[in-house]
Amino acid sequence: MKPFTYERAATPAEAAKAVAARPDAKFIAGGTNLLDLMKLQIETPAHLVDVNGLDLDRIEETPEGGLRIGALVRNTDLAADMRVRRDYGVLSRAILAGASGQLRNRATTAGNLLQRTRCPYFYDPGQPCNKRRPGSGCAAIGGFSRPLGVIGTSGACIATNPGDMAVALRVLDAVVETVAPEGGTRRIPVAEFHKLPGETPQVENALAPGELVTAVTLPKPAGGKQIYRKVRDRASYAFALVSVAAIIQRDGSGRVAFGGVAPKPWRVEAAEADLPRGARPTAAAVFAGANPTRDNAFKLKLAERTLEAVLTEARS
Repeated sequence: MKPFTYERAATPAEAAKAVAARPDAKFIAGGTNLLDLMKLQIETPAHLVDVNGLDLDRIEETPEGGLRIGALVRNTDLAADMRVRRDYGVLSRAILAGASGQLRNRATTAGNLLQRTRCPYFYDPGQPCNKRRPGSGCAAIGGFSRPLGVIGTSGACIATNPGDMAVALRVLDAVVETVAPEGGTRRIPVAEFHKLPGETPQVENALAPGELVTAVTLPKPAGGKQIYRKVRDRASYAFALVSVAAIIQRDGSGRVAFGGVAPKPWRVEAAEADLPRGARPTAAAVFAGANPTRDNAFKLKLAERTLEAVLTEARS
């Protein structure tokens, strides 16, 4: 790990301003992803701005009937909150499906949204990776690609977003709140928060330099049967090969988002009109235009079968 300087911020705007002032600065909260990347010298910030002292660790009800989740709310606390368990069960289940209990005790809401890909080539500094070093190439294309993306990828990158929580937030139509270095605020729909790689895979989200996530807002509860199903190589502490977050109503209508298959949580709202007619048309529409590799083409059938299992459970 390379040497770095450190400071604690007193306000969100102060933290944003401190990071914006230095291109080699990073925010740090739980550190469950950043510190690992620093040890491998994939991330090499010369300055860290600690945001743990900010008043961003509460879960509050909104006037619209939803919830506002502070950026520093720990994953364990969020999953255990009775309001989340009662009204947003898919979110609680998704969080509990991720990482280990020890990591969930430290990991934050904002950090979970911002975690970087677990592509093995991204984690190997000896391999070319456009996400790590733009223009160097993508070793995953033509390499070992079993855990990587089948849709939304590009000729520059086929990495997947590794999150579970983000998939649930996508199906819940959450909104990300931020503060800019000059103090202005923004509300970004989670559908627009994560970016597809295109020709710039190093641009992973919609944040401007120094912009700090302060909260995630959930709308009024959608009701229905809420399910999160994660298919992985082992039962714990493994990233999804395919995951499905679903909210299914009594009439069979609903919402579905997929994880483990794309560079961002994957949801195609237009395909949800097929839900009352069954899973297969929905899966076909969701993955129209997929471009799997020889190693991960199985994910398309796995996603279809996982969706069928989720719908069967919801309708039982």
